[in-house]
Amino acid sequence: MALYDYNLDRIAQKLVLDYRDKQVLNESHKMRQTAAFGLERFWGEHLRLLGKADTRDAGEYWRDTWGELVRIMDKAGIAVPNDRVDPNNTQQVREMAEKFWDEEQFPRDDRQYTLAVLIQLCDRLVW
Repeated sequence: MALYDYNLDRIAQKLVLDYRDKQVLNESHKMRQTAAFGLERFWGEHLRLLGKADTRDAGEYWRDTWGELVRIMDKAGIAVPNDRVDPNNTQQVREMAEKFWDEEQFPRDDRQYTLAVLIQLCDRLVW
């Protein structure tokens, strides 16, 4: 197995710098904690936060962090589910979450690798 540098430090730094003036960097600690609950929980958090005016910036931070994870994993040859959903459409949210558990759409090894990278990315967001 060869080591490939996915620039996690640079990606994390860019995210932190993009959001440093929006008073949401404490979300980095929450992201790291939430990663332990699984990919579907991490993915869904932006939907909850974007739905409230006072947490919109935090929701964007979570959404953008997830987007970076999806791009990183794509470089690694792993397609992470990332459908756009209407947060008020329970069926769409449920269908998206199911993709994280579907062995055919997202094999177990891919889930484990993705979770490991997410944890590393979140560790780098915490400054």
